[in-house]
Amino acid sequence: MTELAGTPVPGPVPGPAPGAAPLPKMVAAQAGLELRTLARNGEQMLLTLVIPVLLLVVFSAEALISVGPGRRIDFIAPGILALAVLSTSFTSLAIGTAFERRYGVLKRLGSTPLSRAGLIAAKAVTVLVVELGQVILIVAVGLLLGWRPVVSAVSVTSALLVLLAGSAAFSGLAMLMAGTMRAEATLAAANLVYLILLGVGGVIFPLTKFPASVRPALRLLPSGAMSDGLRSVLRYGAGLPARDLLVLAAWAIIALALAARTFRWE
Repeated sequence: MTELAGTPVPGPVPGPAPGAAPLPKMVAAQAGLELRTLARNGEQMLLTLVIPVLLLVVFSAEALISVGPGRRIDFIAPGILALAVLSTSFTSLAIGTAFERRYGVLKRLGSTPLSRAGLIAAKAVTVLVVELGQVILIVAVGLLLGWRPVVSAVSVTSALLVLLAGSAAFSGLAMLMAGTMRAEATLAAANLVYLILLGVGGVIFPLTKFPASVRPALRLLPSGAMSDGLRSVLRYGAGLPARDLLVLAAWAIIALALAARTFRWE
């Protein structure tokens, strides 16, 4: 069949351009997937949202533990903020990553265009988004319960720095544990550490309740440094908590460096 005169002959249809999507787009897609997975996991939601809020409500009651002079809610609320970071950036991250490693999810992701650095960035974004939601929820509930934190440019900035430093420290510890231990061992160890730090890490119970000989060591725990730092700025209106930030930075640097060297992806 001949072509009509003057009719242009169509050229070849271009195929899809090969190549991976930009790294920020891949990181955002992976972070969105992890957030949806977390939202469908009832146990993780209980750990990250329900337990901190429940403890805030219960331990702010006047009939419970003695926290020294001052209003109880002013002591409890900063500690619950520290607990929220602990639950998300340590316990939840360690358990989730360990089982991803066990079931070969990390190995399969390694065969995709998403690099290991991109996967770590996606997990960091996921942790920060969850923690932002936790902070908003805990602050809202705390205000309803009568919490009146010191609010100023210095106190808010200092509190955010403490939260970020604590998140980095606990995330490093989570990746160190998840990358070197079996999934079942990580599950048990992460929950055990969570309970221990809840009891002796300055989150709920004042460190003054413990013997004077062990208080300096307890203040060097990441949970103790986070709780002390948040209380100093949100309860007392102090300046930048340099000592607590240095403690958290040391934990973060050591834990992240060890995790980078020892993490087994398979």
